[in-house]
Amino acid sequence: MMPGRRALIFAACGLFIFASPVSAQNYPNGPIRLLVGFAAGGSSDVLARSVAKALSEGLGQSVVVENRPGAGGNIAAQAVARADPDGYTVLFGTNGTLAIGPALYKNLKYDPVHDLAPVGLLHKLPNVLIVHPSIPVANLTELIDYARRRPGQLTFASAGVGSASHLAGELLKAAANIDIVHVPYKGGGAALPDLLSGRVSMMIETIPNALPVARSGMVRALAVTTPMRSSAAPDLLTFAESGLQDFDVSSWTGLFVPAGTPRAIIEHLNAETVRIASDPDYLDQLKTLGTDVAFSTPEGLAAFMAKDIANWTLAVQRSGASAE
Repeated sequence: MMPGRRALIFAACGLFIFASPVSAQNYPNGPIRLLVGFAAGGSSDVLARSVAKALSEGLGQSVVVENRPGAGGNIAAQAVARADPDGYTVLFGTNGTLAIGPALYKNLKYDPVHDLAPVGLLHKLPNVLIVHPSIPVANLTELIDYARRRPGQLTFASAGVGSASHLAGELLKAAANIDIVHVPYKGGGAALPDLLSGRVSMMIETIPNALPVARSGMVRALAVTTPMRSSAAPDLLTFAESGLQDFDVSSWTGLFVPAGTPRAIIEHLNAETVRIASDPDYLDQLKTLGTDVAFSTPEGLAAFMAKDIANWTLAVQRSGASAE
């Protein structure tokens, strides 16, 4: 090899070696794309836009929400997994895509665990077990006793086979050792009227959808599905307080970047997720949405996600659900 050519290659290698630390040190110096796997106007989109606004104020750069709906959020997740690992393409990830998805979709074109790097949790959205008032129970403990004496007689509605509400019901059946019958609908909006009319006995639904009808008296809220009580409904007992100690089923969101993103960039973004968790304006927005703020280290999110994938995989196996 000619000396001049060798020198040129060494110089190029040196430039490559130093490029990553320098870019991480100056990060961010341009707009950041925040990909959302669902259509504009939905709950994920609304939350993502609140996050984008809060992050842009702290980062000093615009954070632009980009909707990539389809395949349960996997189109957006795959796009981020294949993006340059430079911190300028970020995923607004959800448990439906990254925890339930791997169990439902057998032929994903990306690996949520290995192709995406966790940044930090953003939100935890508890679900609520609601029952029709004709079911003579006042709490989850009473419901479990009531259902055990009537195997196969009670029903639970869901937003469809493989939905979070379906799989949460399957987990409840397993954890409480009760026999309740699944009745799938084409979305939570279609299921709720039948619950209100008493055609189905119960449903596990997100807090923003469940609380208004519970407060109106049309259904009875029994418990929230997270280990900690929800700030949106602090008087509601948790499943754990009601005897199901290891039950933790919630909708959650978090930030993810492509695998291989420099650690300094991940830590910078993580610091912002921690900062906005105490931002008064941001917290006020979440309160109106009935959503609890959350934050974690990148490692904390990875561990949380691994446990959630295991829980949902078990629920999918027991239910026989499949998206394919």
